[in-house]
Amino acid sequence: MVITIDGPAGAGKSTVARAVARRLGFRFLDTGALYRAATWAALQAGIAMDDPAAVVRLVRGLRFELDDDGETQRVRVDGRDVTAEIRNEGLARHIFRVADPPEVRAELGRLQRAYAEGRDVVTEGRDQGTEVFPDAARKVYLDASLPERARRRAVELAARGFAVDPGRVEADLRDRDARDRARPVGALRPAADAVVLDTTGMAVDEVVDRIVALVRS
Repeated sequence: MVITIDGPAGAGKSTVARAVARRLGFRFLDTGALYRAATWAALQAGIAMDDPAAVVRLVRGLRFELDDDGETQRVRVDGRDVTAEIRNEGLARHIFRVADPPEVRAELGRLQRAYAEGRDVVTEGRDQGTEVFPDAARKVYLDASLPERARRRAVELAARGFAVDPGRVEADLRDRDARDRARPVGALRPAADAVVLDTTGMAVDEVVDRIVALVRS
């Protein structure tokens, strides 16, 4: 069974999806980690990131391993643990170069489906219910106001030891929203059969309870 949780950056998808997976005894798939890992690999290789064919060739030649330890999605590229390296906010500004081209999205979508094959999975991203797993058993779209999402992201970054400029965080999220919604393939939007939850002002446990109840119903 596949449960998809989509939504914009800062909506709490990763935290909620991991908690839902733990509650249900499912695997957790953080697709953002996969996109970050592919972006990291492209930067390390020094390839032309405006050449989708080159990025696809690179991705096909690498081995990506995802393993959730209950707290963090551990990510390895050809055996190297890059979990910490891919969370750098400087890297995040390059993700659109990997996330926008349809050819690259198709290849990473194939890897996501391969991960979920034969497993019970809670997966989170932006196009999980619309493009990657259109036949998922249950689809949820998490949203929250931009100020609330910026506040959450700033807290998350500060907890990791990064210097935080709240104004920059909000501006980055606004720009990322615009790019994600304008993407020709895999655009950020709720699936037609998704349950939309506005999590502004909601505690994580409350959101998790709502989603677990939806799945069990």
